[in-house]
Amino acid sequence: MSTDTSVPGPRVSGLAASDSALFATLIKEAPMGFAFFDTGQRCRRVNDTLAGLLGRPVDELVDRTPRELLAEEAAVEVAGYLSEVVSTDRAVIDKDLRFPAREGDAEPAVTRCWATSWFPSHGPDGKVMGVALIAVDVTERRLDEEQIRRKEERYRSLVEASSQVVWVATPSGDAVDDAPEWRAITGQSLEEYREGGWLAVVHEEDRQRVEASWRECLEDERTFQSGYRVRTRTGAYRQYEVRAVPIKRGERVVEWVGANTDVTGQREADEMRGRLTEQLSAAALRTARLQQATSMLAEALTVSQVVSVITEVGRSAIGADRSAVALLDHNRLKLTVITPGTEQEGENSQVVPVSAATAMSVAVRESRPFLAGTPDSLRRQLGGEDDLERYLERTDERAWVGLPLLMAGSAIGALRFAFTRPREITEEERVFLEALAGQCALAVGRATLYEQEHNTAEQLQRSLLPDSLPQLAGMQLAARYHPATRHVQVGGDWYDAFKLADDRLAVAVGDVMGKGVLAASVMGRVRNALRALALNDPRPAAVLAGLDRVFSATEDEEQFTTLAYAVINPDTGAAVVSNAGHPPALVVRTDGPPVLGLAEPGTPLGWPSQRQQSSFSVEPGNTVVFYSDGLVENRRRGVDAGLDELVAVAGNAPSEVVRDPEILVDYLVDQMLAGYDQDDDVTVLALHVPPRNSA
Repeated sequence: MSTDTSVPGPRVSGLAASDSALFATLIKEAPMGFAFFDTGQRCRRVNDTLAGLLGRPVDELVDRTPRELLAEEAAVEVAGYLSEVVSTDRAVIDKDLRFPAREGDAEPAVTRCWATSWFPSHGPDGKVMGVALIAVDVTERRLDEEQIRRKEERYRSLVEASSQVVWVATPSGDAVDDAPEWRAITGQSLEEYREGGWLAVVHEEDRQRVEASWRECLEDERTFQSGYRVRTRTGAYRQYEVRAVPIKRGERVVEWVGANTDVTGQREADEMRGRLTEQLSAAALRTARLQQATSMLAEALTVSQVVSVITEVGRSAIGADRSAVALLDHNRLKLTVITPGTEQEGENSQVVPVSAATAMSVAVRESRPFLAGTPDSLRRQLGGEDDLERYLERTDERAWVGLPLLMAGSAIGALRFAFTRPREITEEERVFLEALAGQCALAVGRATLYEQEHNTAEQLQRSLLPDSLPQLAGMQLAARYHPATRHVQVGGDWYDAFKLADDRLAVAVGDVMGKGVLAASVMGRVRNALRALALNDPRPAAVLAGLDRVFSATEDEEQFTTLAYAVINPDTGAAVVSNAGHPPALVVRTDGPPVLGLAEPGTPLGWPSQRQQSSFSVEPGNTVVFYSDGLVENRRRGVDAGLDELVAVAGNAPSEVVRDPEILVDYLVDQMLAGYDQDDDVTVLALHVPPRNSA
């Protein structure tokens, strides 16, 4: 047996049986990894634990060098340790080696860390014959150490970044470590702090209470929390809160750690909030009403609707008996007063000169609120004119408020509230009313612009529709255009009918996506282009192909426009039609139920498509109806359901309705819109061929 017992040798002749068994047990069962390398850095012996770490069988590791067993970085590190031990004949102790997670490790996988020690192994002659490796898995310990280090860093960063001042006390509550941050606040010297601690600078009125509570917590070993005033180095006092917790080792408290937090600003804010609570409570209801008014005004589309909202808010918020809004004309000389139930510039609107002695006139002229809580106050502010006296004699109003409606600092009108009893407006109510007037001004400006755009778009749209339909001997035409419900923006629906050079009839019904002036202008361009193309080559497929080219060159890519276009011979009823994404035409027949069809719907205008056209014939007694999607679709009814309903409505039409296209179009519109809010324009164009024996 070798006399060198520092590490087990790889092979020892003459080993006693018990020693050999012990050696074999260590190699196989020990939780530590063992290996032996010769001076050429080849592994000669390795135990199962180390082989398991490397994820290979033992026989695959024997007679291999580190570069053959390990990744590049680890192999270089191991080779360096082996060379150092062989060259210096000294052990290399406690070196960490890191290996990737082993297969089967719990998720999430972590890099394994092994603490390794490398010892020289000597032969009988005392020379180094190899290196013995002992490796211990310290992964969990290293993770714990890293976690502790991170917690310490987080704690240090938190303390440094917060407004808290941390201190440490002995189990009996005495100051133990210096607290320079605390002394910088209080002006205590180190000796003063160690003698009296933080308690020494607590306000004398708070000290007895705080110290008693602190002593009780020390005795009971429970968390200490309190608030008190602290004398600062300037002699002034600031409000602090303290929280201290016992740090235990086992069952024994080893120290106390506390944190003092300056809450002076918070306390002052609390006191201020307390003083404002009553005022805020009184204003809460008005704020809620103003928010409600703002929401309602945002939905008002017309000045009349704005007046309705203002009337309700004035009644509920300040008890106003009457409300009105007045708009200033372009010359800024007169006010048009709009009261609930009247429209702007309507027959019942009252016109008041800006120079007149009225609450609204003064508010506009001087751009300031006008308040008169009694008739005498009104007389003093407006002067004792005869007109004013006559007004007071015939009115039951006894208090008045006039507010300017300002936009960009300039008056656009005025808001008026009146009361049938004397009424003084408080300062809080005045603030509320001025805010309400600001919201009202925005709503009036928005409504005025909306009405102007609505009127412009509607006039533009109607000007682009034909004044009259062609008069034909063998065919009757009827058309209807119904703009959406009043105050909803006009859309891009349109229809057209005109004679071609060969006396055939061209008809079209289209729909431009969108609302307002933009949709109407696109509609006009499409209609004019269609007429120009039809006069050159009236074939429906050619006209739609030409419109595709025009549309792609002039309109935005996102513009969506559909169109149905047909050319009909009035004498024979023979026709050709092409459809660019428009709803299918309805054929109302005398010899059978109504049907949808005539042409397969293609893509909308401007979309890549090979335009197709279909032939059909309008038989005597039958009617072909073209229409826009507003007839069959709305918020409560989908297109498919609407088309089915249209066929059913037409099928139930009385014979006298079917025979007259003028009656038929009205019948279809009335029946299809019954029970629904019209939220889109509706356009209908009907072509009827009278029976041969009709007059």
